[in-house]
Amino acid sequence: MNTPPSLHCGRHGFVVAITAVDGIGKGEIREGTGFVTFPVTYQCVLFRPFKGEVLEAVVTMVNKMGFFVEAGNIQIFISSHLIPDDMDFQTGDIPNYTTSDGSVKIQSDNEVRLKIIDTRVDATEIFCIGTIKDDFLGVINDSDAVV
Repeated sequence: MNTPPSLHCGRHGFVVAITAVDGIGKGEIREGTGFVTFPVTYQCVLFRPFKGEVLEAVVTMVNKMGFFVEAGNIQIFISSHLIPDDMDFQTGDIPNYTTSDGSVKIQSDNEVRLKIIDTRVDATEIFCIGTIKDDFLGVINDSDAVV
């Protein structure tokens, strides 16, 4: 049984998969709609990032302030202050961050390994701030990389 990719359980995270249905209660008709609501108890796998966690994500947008990545339903912002000092923002057809020697480029659709440094949870979303400034973090698939 699959769940919608946007199912969010408040401060607990996003439901990735329901692993077992423990019980389905008696349905209640929602007045004036014709819909029925059933209380369901289930076990599931959740995705919720934590401070200090290292994960992989896909770059979705790059600008001079930094770049955004997505890991599942979680959007993570990496500020230009949390990008290695030898990388500079490049404008043009495809905005990107490139190392001074041109060997590494961060642009849309690249995969990066990052570390979560802060999270904020509201009723429907989880927002994170990440860094790629530590060791072993950064681009993990760059088709334009110089070999």
